[in-house]
Amino acid sequence: MHCTIDTAPFTVTGERPVRLSDAPHKVDSFYTDKDDYKALLEEFQEEINDLQRMMYAHDRHSVLLVFQAMDAAGKDSTIRHIMSGVNVHGVTVHPFKRPSSEELDHDFLWRTTKALPQRGRIGIFNRSYYEEVLVVRVHPDILTQYQKVPPELIDLDAVWAERYESIRDLERHLARNGTMVLKFFLNLSRDEQRNRFISRIDEPEKNWKFSEDDVKERGFWDDYQRAYEDAINATAAPHAPWFVIPADDKRNMRLIVSQIVLERLGRLNLHYPNVSDERRQALQHCREMLLDD
Repeated sequence: MHCTIDTAPFTVTGERPVRLSDAPHKVDSFYTDKDDYKALLEEFQEEINDLQRMMYAHDRHSVLLVFQAMDAAGKDSTIRHIMSGVNVHGVTVHPFKRPSSEELDHDFLWRTTKALPQRGRIGIFNRSYYEEVLVVRVHPDILTQYQKVPPELIDLDAVWAERYESIRDLERHLARNGTMVLKFFLNLSRDEQRNRFISRIDEPEKNWKFSEDDVKERGFWDDYQRAYEDAINATAAPHAPWFVIPADDKRNMRLIVSQIVLERLGRLNLHYPNVSDERRQALQHCREMLLDD
């Protein structure tokens, strides 16, 4: 790999609070031009695929990648570009939209818990259980009117801290049982979001991406920034870190995320299963039978 990105500036482990107002939306490029970017991304894809194959064969660890961001930050394209080179048997992607009636009949962690990755797999959440302390916090009527929680259990002064606690408990439980949790906040600027929305309107092939609700939610920008900052600070931990990724340059963003995924996979104690002498003898016998066939 001829590109090594220092990921420390983007890493939040809870040792000190993060202030999103101080976090950059753009940093110096880690690529020189479009061709260089493509070559770097392909290298990352190949190395991630190699480690994922080993993880699949090892069948002990799993990895959960959580992507959260404001609209138009590039969650879909980042997931697609980074994981396009990984064997489809080893990766599952779950986009979480508005909860269904069935999901609303369960606790707020249920719909994501049942989608957690199996051992040997990488699971990707495009939005996640964090929506419950982001969108629901910005629009608390979702909780009070639609989520069917008994009214006597709802205290809007305490509920977010309670949900942070539930999330921390879940992520600690996952880490204890072999699931590595990596959480990415794609940090898009307000100006760049506006430009991307305008592009979705001006370019006919992108019209399908645009919703009038996008403009409506943009009016709550400051509320969302506070909700994201509080959620990151309340749930960042060494075993479940957040990564605040500058998102105004999509190519740079993808390279940074790729570097993080690659180096964190490399920290796992991965290896192909050991083969006993008896098994080697049996394989050799099968080989001889095939040669004689």
